[in-house]
Amino acid sequence: MLRRLRRNINYVFNSMPQGLVPRLFILLRMTISIWRYSHLTLALVSSLFLIVASVTGIILAVEPISHQAKGYAVENLEEVSLATTIDALKNTYDEVLDLEVESSGFVKASVLTMDMETLDVYVNPITGEQLGEVEERPYLYTFATNVHRSLFLKSIGRFFVGLISLLLAIIAITGLVLLAKRQGGFLKLFSKVQKDYFELRYHVVLSRWFFIPIVILAVTGVYLSAEKFNLLPDAKVEQQELAVNENSKAYNNIKEVPFFKETTLAAVRQVEFPFSDDPEEYYVIALQDREVEVNQQTGAIMRSGDFPFVTLVSRLSLVLHTGEGNVIWSIILLLASVSILFFMYSGFVMTLRRRKKGKRIAQVLDKDECEYIILVGSESGTAFDFAQRFYNGLLQTGKKVYLTELNTYTTYAKAKNIIVFTSTYGEGEPPTNARKFSAVFSTIQQPNNIDFSVIGFGSLDYPDYCKFAIEIDNQLSAAESFQQQLPLFKINKSDFDSFELWMIQYASKVGFTIPVERPLVKKKKYKKIDFEVVERTELNCDDTFLLKLKPQSKIDFTSGDLLAIFPNADDTVRQYSIARIEDEILLSIKKHKLGSGSNFLFGLKVGETIKAAIDRNQHFHFPENSKNSIFISNGTGIAPFLGVISENTTQNISMFWGGRSEASMEIYNSVLQKAASNRENLKIFTTFSREGKKQYVQDAVFEQKDLILKTINLNGTIMICGSLAMQHDVLDVIEKILEGNQAITFEAFEKSDQLKTDCY
Repeated sequence: MLRRLRRNINYVFNSMPQGLVPRLFILLRMTISIWRYSHLTLALVSSLFLIVASVTGIILAVEPISHQAKGYAVENLEEVSLATTIDALKNTYDEVLDLEVESSGFVKASVLTMDMETLDVYVNPITGEQLGEVEERPYLYTFATNVHRSLFLKSIGRFFVGLISLLLAIIAITGLVLLAKRQGGFLKLFSKVQKDYFELRYHVVLSRWFFIPIVILAVTGVYLSAEKFNLLPDAKVEQQELAVNENSKAYNNIKEVPFFKETTLAAVRQVEFPFSDDPEEYYVIALQDREVEVNQQTGAIMRSGDFPFVTLVSRLSLVLHTGEGNVIWSIILLLASVSILFFMYSGFVMTLRRRKKGKRIAQVLDKDECEYIILVGSESGTAFDFAQRFYNGLLQTGKKVYLTELNTYTTYAKAKNIIVFTSTYGEGEPPTNARKFSAVFSTIQQPNNIDFSVIGFGSLDYPDYCKFAIEIDNQLSAAESFQQQLPLFKINKSDFDSFELWMIQYASKVGFTIPVERPLVKKKKYKKIDFEVVERTELNCDDTFLLKLKPQSKIDFTSGDLLAIFPNADDTVRQYSIARIEDEILLSIKKHKLGSGSNFLFGLKVGETIKAAIDRNQHFHFPENSKNSIFISNGTGIAPFLGVISENTTQNISMFWGGRSEASMEIYNSVLQKAASNRENLKIFTTFSREGKKQYVQDAVFEQKDLILKTINLNGTIMICGSLAMQHDVLDVIEKILEGNQAITFEAFEKSDQLKTDCY
């Protein structure tokens, strides 16, 4: 349905006069920025007041919790009659003035002491026993209430509090819209959240948890403020006299009066006792929905009046806003108030990071003097950061480079190369600083033929992965003066290793190497334990060796996890994929001439111990419920699969491996032969790039396309481990195999849990 709608929109756009389309297109694309800037601006304007409201809200949310902790709540109020309570109170105290049933479940009575002083006490409604005195409210809560309600500014303060509550509601709504766009639609609000930096990730997670409580706080705050300014309809109860039977029976004991016997405390809010036993003195009783005056001898209702709707809503608003009477809701409100403070902090951090990553570069060259043009579309600043590093690298090679946003696309007099770095926002939409490009592009004719490359940034956790990058690549490919230099390249979760692979491909096209600085990665803290060296093989023809280690203390790990080692005196870490065989770790390692990690490990002797740590790699764990699986690897990427096939004997597994020669495979034969001897449901396909048919592993995958297709259609798992270049080649082959497949498209397969990759 969405596709049909989009086709209809495109038809309407194509039918419009030239010049009108770009303006409408830009207007539609501006929606993202409007929501974002509204969200940010309102948060900044109200930040100080929101901090005050949140801090005082946290304090006030504690009050109902501490009140409930006194333990005076009465269970089963619906089973205690009003007659029982009134009789118990009259028998216990000389005089009772009024009775109140709090929303907390406490029963409070105002009684007159022998010294003619009024005393407020909590009582047992069945026996009349005093449970405790009503204490004066602590000054902290009183102070917090005054600040929370009016900032000690009386009417002006109440107005500001109401306004801030309204702004908070708008901020929450705009935030929800932005969250929906980020997640790919409202129906996917609770889909998987990308593992980004702490502030961004939990800004998303907490906003999903606390959106409703925050909106309730905001809306009830607005309502209660409007009530204080008399902006709501009159809430006065209009009592009506009722016809009473003069021959109604009078009872000597209140426990015999039908009205009081039938009315339970669950239906009562407050009771005003008559001043004397005179029949003309009535009980004034506030029930949940109405107020009545009741004859104390006959139980006849003399007057009655329903509470106005405004009163009922005001009462509900107060309970929802304060959490009064409900510990769970009070805790939720407390956490919601804390989350507001976190949203302000994380929003500030996100804005700074976005501005830092997306800051404009001071251009020292005119755009019409530059041969290389870098165009960027970036929402969070990640794509801009990659583009800036690429820009700096080109400058170091002496090239004339111009970097700008996609929105500012124009003619470039001497341009020969255009490189586009862009992310995708929400449901396949462009980032804010790229929303004009698609409409403007067709109106501009470049003076030269231009080679172009497009790099898309996104996450496979989200729908419409790199969709806007795909659209731009198609748009440029269709233009007469543009020639595709490299195929569209997608980068998942800002993986810099993937970017370096693209850099290698790009360098081979332009004929020179571009130095690009790697981003600094925050060092992870590892829990190191001792591992004993059990076995170490000699180097094979590919300078590869196997190392078997045994942990010296109990630790949880499985095949596919990573072993973090520390070859130097500092905290520099090297990671190797683990094969778990029984309770030992098997590593497959290629020894590099200058590799500090591989040389350190090769230098170990049997019986030595090293300090290392297990780095859980859960996204690459073998799914035990998968009946059909395919493993694809090259070189040392075979390691985790050696462990999986040794441990799992009931699943159907097909393993593809690529190396240089048969001699390259010999090092793994002992493990493979042992695994194969115990099962018939294991198939192994090997390819050698320098012997025989001189194939790569992706060639074998294509030859077994029927097996691949069958496994995918049966909801089987495909796991890939090895080099990034191999991964991209294999995925290209799988994409070809899935062309026209009815069960699942390649795009859907790529985003599903059926595909697991761990390449480097």
